[in-house]
Parts: sequence; structure tokens; C-alpha cells
Amino acid sequence: MMEEEELEFVEELEAVLQLTPEVQLAIEQVFPSQDPLDRADFNAVEYINTLFPTEQSLANIDEVVNKIRLKIRRLDDNIRTVVRGQTNVGQDGRQVKEITRDIKQLDHAKRHLTTSITTLNHLHMLAGGVDSLEAMTRRRQYGEVANLLQGVMNVLEHFHKYMGIPQIRQLSERVKAAQTELGQQILADFEEAFPSQGTKRPGGPSNVLRDACLVANILDPRIKQEIIKKFIKQHLSEYLVLFQENQDVAWLDKIDRRYAWIKRQLVDYEEKYGRMFPREWCMAERIAVEFCHVTRTELAKIMRTRAKEIEVKLLLFAIQRTTNFEGFLAKRFSGCTLTDGTLKKLESPPPSTNPFLEDEPTPEMEELATEKGDLDQPKKPKAPDNPFHGIVSKCFEPHLYVYIESQDKNLGELIDRFVADFKAQGPPKPNTDEGGAVLPSCADLFVYYKKCMVQCSQLSTGEPMIALTTIFQKYLREYAWKILSGNLPKTTTSSGGLTISSLLKEKEGSEVAKFTLEELCLICSILSTAEYCLATTQQLEEKLKEKVDVSLIERINLTGEMDTFSTVISSSIQLLVQDLDAACDPALTAMSKMQWQNVEHVGDQSPYVTSVILHIKQNVPIIRDNLASTRKYFTQFCIKFANSFIPKFITHLFKCKPISMVGAEQVRWT
Repeated sequence: MMEEEELEFVEELEAVLQLTPEVQLAIEQVFPSQDPLDRADFNAVEYINTLFPTEQSLANIDEVVNKIRLKIRRLDDNIRTVVRGQTNVGQDGRQVKEITRDIKQLDHAKRHLTTSITTLNHLHMLAGGVDSLEAMTRRRQYGEVANLLQGVMNVLEHFHKYMGIPQIRQLSERVKAAQTELGQQILADFEEAFPSQGTKRPGGPSNVLRDACLVANILDPRIKQEIIKKFIKQHLSEYLVLFQENQDVAWLDKIDRRYAWIKRQLVDYEEKYGRMFPREWCMAERIAVEFCHVTRTELAKIMRTRAKEIEVKLLLFAIQRTTNFEGFLAKRFSGCTLTDGTLKKLESPPPSTNPFLEDEPTPEMEELATEKGDLDQPKKPKAPDNPFHGIVSKCFEPHLYVYIESQDKNLGELIDRFVADFKAQGPPKPNTDEGGAVLPSCADLFVYYKKCMVQCSQLSTGEPMIALTTIFQKYLREYAWKILSGNLPKTTTSSGGLTISSLLKEKEGSEVAKFTLEELCLICSILSTAEYCLATTQQLEEKLKEKVDVSLIERINLTGEMDTFSTVISSSIQLLVQDLDAACDPALTAMSKMQWQNVEHVGDQSPYVTSVILHIKQNVPIIRDNLASTRKYFTQFCIKFANSFIPKFITHLFKCKPISMVGAEQVRWT
């Protein structure tokens, strides 16, 4: 049988013995051989000729044949050994496969057995745990229940896929019933300890309630929420009675008492109940937050009822004390209990290098707070990075119109004072050293704007900021009209202000008197002031957009006011141009009326040229010196004067009467 298998293997080997060149090359590299019989291109004739090169060598033919037969026999033995080894390998593989299958079966059996034992252990633990849980619940052993309940619930998770088994389903229902009973029992215990009606139980909390809170952490979250709600409601019940709307302490002038009351309550809570509730419940912060919500609601209600009694100083005092309290909360608590969307955090504005736009404490609010008494918190509330900012003070926003109306009145009085001061003190003195002086009133106006903006942004960044912006726009226009345009120099023939159209009409009729040195300096000063107002108004717009809510940014637009100041600048330049232009008109008129045929001698310079140069030398240096700080507008003045004077000069030149050739020949040039 073995010989037949070997024979078949040899025949198959001969059938596939034709190897590819790549395989043959690989074999030669692994098993190098010099034997011609191992070559792939073996040639039998050449091999025989190599063995028997001559006829004499044939005498050894028998010996050569015997060597070849011996070699063939050795190769057969080797092949047979390999074939038998291959056969044994197949048999061994089958045996190994059978052994592996048996091992796998044993492994599965072991796994199932282990799972069964584990499940039975869990079932035993579950059954015993449920019995113990029910017994401990009846005895109110909440400390043991807290540890046991979590373990029972963890074990019960392993039986979710076995809920179809009646016994498992029954145990699961018993666990749910125990949880329900625990929740109701714990709520009843807290209701007894802290009744909704009546005073708080004297003394500190019992260990039972402390352990009950640990159990509530494991039960349905609604149990925990109900405990928190009941406790806070009972804790703040006294506050609602003391600060009822009809009580004298409920009004804004005694708002400090509200915040003093809650501070005492927080201290009382820490001393008596701080250890009763788990730290992660953040009960002290929850009490403070609920106090803030109640206070905001109550203040809003009483302010609606007594809106006519709200004055600016009283409103700012209440807001100041409220923002101080919000700052106190931010220092003590993290704000982790605040729900999303309840508060709006303000973004911290980037630093500014403009002194006008740098934030600083609001003197009005600090002075007012000082009048009411020393503050127990920093006077400048920090809105950024304060999660409690606005939690109470939001209720004042609907009444900030009182503040806006007050600022409207104050700014109106400020503009009237500027007008009166200008009339009393007169125009600024000529300044040839440092250029045109900017009117000091414009700096005072923008400083006041800055204080109002900072103060209002501390109160609200919503609609009140838009209302304040409208007030700013109103008085920027009034300043441009009453202080700048209204104080431009007047002509000798007109009682009104000098304008371009009136100046043109006057020039057509008669010679117009030139502006004096003081009037030229005043025009330059108004021009410089308008330029300052234009630049600062642009910065004011940018700062307002930084302060206001993002949704309201598009409603901040001071382009109209900037255009108003640009108009004042253009009008001032035109006045300067028209004044110098009008001064040169008589000389041009004289040039056109001159009897050129009567001229006998030609000098270096005509009288009309001398007159024009004189006027230019008188006006231009004064304007140049007074516009030293705004060189671009002096350049505009020069360009506009050249554009006006040169065409007029050419026009008058063409009006000159021509002289005859005879007359021209008679002119003696010197």
C-alpha cells in the first residue's frame, strides 16, 4: 500500500516537474550545485560525451554506469523518505484537529458552567439584597440602604435579558417598589423636618436626613429635585413675609436690607445644614440663586406699582448695591447651578489707547453710593467673568428710561452752558505758535459722553444703550449747529452768519470787508474743533458697538453726525477761500478796466498784482499757522483758492480792452 502511494506521488512529481524560470533561479540561489544533472537545461548527449570523450574511455563504462545507478538509488531513497514524511504529516494534522475540537468543546463547557455559577451567585445576591433592602427601608436605615441599593441595581443590570423569567421579573418589580417607597418615605421625612408652613425645626439636621440625601442621589432625579425645592422654599419663606410689597423695607432705598438678610441666611445654612446635603448639590449656591430670582421678580413688581416714585439717584443707588451683591456672589460661588440662557455674560472689551474711550469708575455712581453710606463691596462692579451679572439687576432695565431722560436733560443744560460761556468769554485768542486752538467745550462734551456710556453699559447693554446713543446723536448735532456753525464770523452787511451764498451775493453788489485777524483765527479754531469731533465721533461709534449686545450692533450708526461735522469743515474752508477771493476782486476789476492804450512805460509789477500779493501774504500765513495741527485742511484751502482764483483771473484778463498795433509800437520798454 505504501509503495503504491509512493509511486503515485512520483508520477505527480514528474507531471509538475517543469518549473518556471523564476522558481528555478530561486532554487539555484538557495541550493547552489555544480552537478550537470541539476541544471535546468540538462543535455544527455553532451553529458555522455563529457563522460566518454574518447574511445579509450569506454573501457570504464561499467564503472560509470554503476555509479549512476547508485546515485539514482540514493535519490529514490531520499524521495521515498520525503513522501513518507509528507504522508505522516497529513495523518498527524488530522489527529491534532480532532484534539483541538475536543479542547474547544471542553472550553465552551467550562465557559457555560462559569456563567451559570456566576448567574446563580448574582441571583442569590439579588434575592438576599432585595429582602435586606425592604427590611432596611422599613427601619429607615438610610446609610446602609445607600450602599446596598446601588449594589442591587448593579446586579439587576445583569438580568435584563432574563426578564422573561417570572422569578427574575418579580425581583425587578420588588426593587422598583422599594425605590418608590424610599422616595416617598424620604420626602415625608423632609416634610416633617422642614414643613412648608411654619418655622424651621430648631437645631441641626439628624444623621437620618444626611443619609437620606445619599439615597436620593441614587433614586430618580426627581426625588432630589423635590427635596431641593422644598428645602429652599421653606428657607426663603421668611424673606417673602419680611419684604412684602406693602412693607417699608421693600422699597429701593432699603434694598441693602434684602442683601444683608440673605448673607445672614447663608451663614446660618453653613452652620446648621452645611453637612446635611452632599457637596455636589451646591445647596448654598442654589439658595442664593433662588433668592436672586425671587428678588428680581419682587423688585420688578414693586417698581411697576410705584414707577412714578423712581428718581435717578434712587435708581442708580439700587443698581449700584445690586451689582455689588452680584459681585459678592461671583466671589463666593462658581455659578455651576445656573441654567443655560438664564444669564448673559458680557464680553470683556479690548483695551483702548484713546483716553476718551478708556473705561474708568463712574464718579456719579460712586458719589451717590457714598451719599447713601459706605459700600461693603468694591464700588466698581466687574461685569465680565461674573456669571451672576444681571441675575437681579436685569429688573431695572425697564426703568432705565428715567436715567436716559436725566442724561437728556443734563446734556441739554451742558450745551446751553457751552453757548453761554462762548458768548461771555468770546472766541479763543489767536494762537500762532501751536496752531488753531480746539474749543475746550468739545473735550468736555466727549468726557461726559464717556462717563455716560460706561455707566449705562454697567446698567444694561440692551435697549437702554440704543436710547443713549440716540441722545448722543441729538446733542452732537446740536453742538455742531449751536457751537460751531452758529459761531462762524458774520459780515458787516448781514446780521446772520456768513455763508457761501450770502457772500457771493454781497460780492456782486459791492466790495466786501475782509475778516479780521480774530475772525480768521475763530474760523480756523472751529475747523480744528470740527475735525476733532469728527475723529472722536468715529471712535465713539466703535466703542458703543463694543459695549452693546451683539444683536443690536447694526442699530449703532453715527454716520449722519460725522457728515454734519464734515459739512462744518467744508463750510469753514469755503469761508476762508471766499474771504481771500473777495479781497482780490477789486484788483482784478481794476485790471479789466485799465486803459492799456494810455500806458507809456512798463514797470516790474502792475498795481493790481501788488494788491493781490498783499492780500495773499496777509491771509495765508495766518491760516497756515492756525491750521498747523490739521495740515490736510490747509492743503485743501490752498487747492480750493487756486481753483477759484485762477479761472476768475483768466476771465478778467479776457475782459481787458485790446490796444492797437500803432499804440503798441509807441510803448517804450524800459
